[in-house]
Amino acid sequence: MENNYCYDEKPTVMVTNDDGIDAPGLRALVRVLVSSNSFRVLVCAPDSEKSAVSHSITWRHPVSVKQVDINGATAFAVSGTPADCTSLGISEALFSLIPDLVISGINMGSNCGYHVVYSGTVAGAREAFFNDIPAVSVSYDWVGGKSSVDDYTLAAEACLPIFSAILAEIKNKSYPLRGFLNIDLPTDIANHKGYKLTKQGKSIFKMGWRQVTSERQGGKMLSTMEMESDSSARTEIDTARGGHLLFKTEVRGAQVDDDDTDKQFLQEGYITVTPLGALSQAETDYQSYFKEWLPSAVQAFKGSLLQHYNVH
Repeated sequence: MENNYCYDEKPTVMVTNDDGIDAPGLRALVRVLVSSNSFRVLVCAPDSEKSAVSHSITWRHPVSVKQVDINGATAFAVSGTPADCTSLGISEALFSLIPDLVISGINMGSNCGYHVVYSGTVAGAREAFFNDIPAVSVSYDWVGGKSSVDDYTLAAEACLPIFSAILAEIKNKSYPLRGFLNIDLPTDIANHKGYKLTKQGKSIFKMGWRQVTSERQGGKMLSTMEMESDSSARTEIDTARGGHLLFKTEVRGAQVDDDDTDKQFLQEGYITVTPLGALSQAETDYQSYFKEWLPSAVQAFKGSLLQHYNVH
């Protein structure tokens, strides 16, 4: 894709997310971008929370779009998913130009390891990558009781050097389009240890299910994989009627890598910068196993089929 800003103009940045257009992470990011006076800022984000919707898209019906007042930016709230928002925002159907850079975030909660598969935030950046537009997904490792909304501003400010460097490379037509970047910022962002180039690991929350008797029982799962702290005080409304059973997900445990990967360095206090792509290739030893397995499996089936017909 040809970048579309002239040398005497500001580059255009489009912001999306999965926490919704009113989320404090997105609002802090937009404020920092606007305050820098270095970018033309567009916003195309979901009209409500769409956490963990992965790369789902709206296919069978139109999405509704409403303009939203965000100081210094041209902003629209969309009824679709994060991938929908990016796709619409870069299409020239909504905005009159194609953004030079898409930024998805700032997410409430980290997106490391296998969680990038579930993440709507990462999908917002991946959709731009699919269309040859440079993109970055940004997540802050929010921890209840330790984090505050002010940390989003610090997180956005810490990302500015990366955004500016990317746009400088785009202007020079030297920025690679073979992937996109996933940035995770540590909980104690004010005292981070610096920037660390990392690789995606295999960390993941182990989820389970349990039967409940109402929508509110067990609390609301936040995008950080934590339970909403005040949910137990709410009055339960029995919604398990008409023969329908209700089941709710809950975190049963976690698996964290112990080698040099994104989650490990994030927990050590670094701002992790992880290049990502979109291929789902298996590891080499797994691929090699099936090189011999597939022909033998087919041959064994043919042999059993032949034996079956000979018997009958």
